[in-house]
Amino acid sequence: MLLDLLEIFLTAGFWAATIRIACPLILGTIGELICERAGVLNLGIEGIMTAGAMSGWMWVYLGGDLWTGLMFAAIIGATFGLLHSIFTVHLGLSQHVTGIGITMLASALSFFIFRMMLPESTTPPKITAFQPVNIPGLSDMPFLGEAIFSHTPMTYMIFAIVPLVIYVLYKTPVGLALRMAGENPMALEAQGMNVLSIRTGAVMVGSAFMAVGGAYLTMSAFDAFFFGMINGRGWICVALVIFASWRPGKALLGALLFAGLDAMQVRAQQFAGNFIPYQFFLMTPYVLSIAAMVVMARQARYPKALLSPFRKGERT
Repeated sequence: MLLDLLEIFLTAGFWAATIRIACPLILGTIGELICERAGVLNLGIEGIMTAGAMSGWMWVYLGGDLWTGLMFAAIIGATFGLLHSIFTVHLGLSQHVTGIGITMLASALSFFIFRMMLPESTTPPKITAFQPVNIPGLSDMPFLGEAIFSHTPMTYMIFAIVPLVIYVLYKTPVGLALRMAGENPMALEAQGMNVLSIRTGAVMVGSAFMAVGGAYLTMSAFDAFFFGMINGRGWICVALVIFASWRPGKALLGALLFAGLDAMQVRAQQFAGNFIPYQFFLMTPYVLSIAAMVVMARQARYPKALLSPFRKGERT
């Protein structure tokens, strides 16, 4: 059985599945990271991903094209981000309570709209989702062709977003201002910048990424929307931000690690038969991820102003 488990890592299908599972986690984690880098914890991520999954899918189902569907999902996510920032950034209310409220609101509203638009539907209607792209000279390569170069355009877009976010965060004035909003907002205000506007913009952009991460599930990984499809991925993204020590590059690695464990447990169940309960394999990626997070969190340096409301002109 041990040899069978080791052979999993030698199959192209395993690595292709790892990439597919990681994609929504990458966007969700990057979105949460942007929010927290600016000093705002966004626990609305689970609901925002649900809203993005439903809205993007519904746009295409009603006749829109896939790319504008992604834009629509991003707008919906940014709208929920704006609502979250009104309560947390401008009114200084609890970020924990507001985030959970956003999750409940976005999830319930998504399910309500879905049922209102399709009251007679008993099975999830399907759309024509993004299809894998054949890259000349690469998709036909043995092993690597199936593992890396046989994915949808949205998959490649997600992996391209990570270096772009790294560049913006660490190489541009906008990124510096965003990081200062989460580290020392008073120093940022002393430079004549509007801390509240920067935090609001960061939460809206981060929430847009979360929503597009949810839309990946309905428009690239699958071709339908159904209740419970986010299945806790938002909370995993919150944990991955801590695992990554608030760094986008490590966030990418963390998402791939969790996705690899998840892909492995699905295949490991086939070899275990009736000897090991399948629930053991279901919990394995979560247990190992928690263990890795605990180890990494001891060395993590969180943004100093995270969870701290900022009031203009106030000194402490």
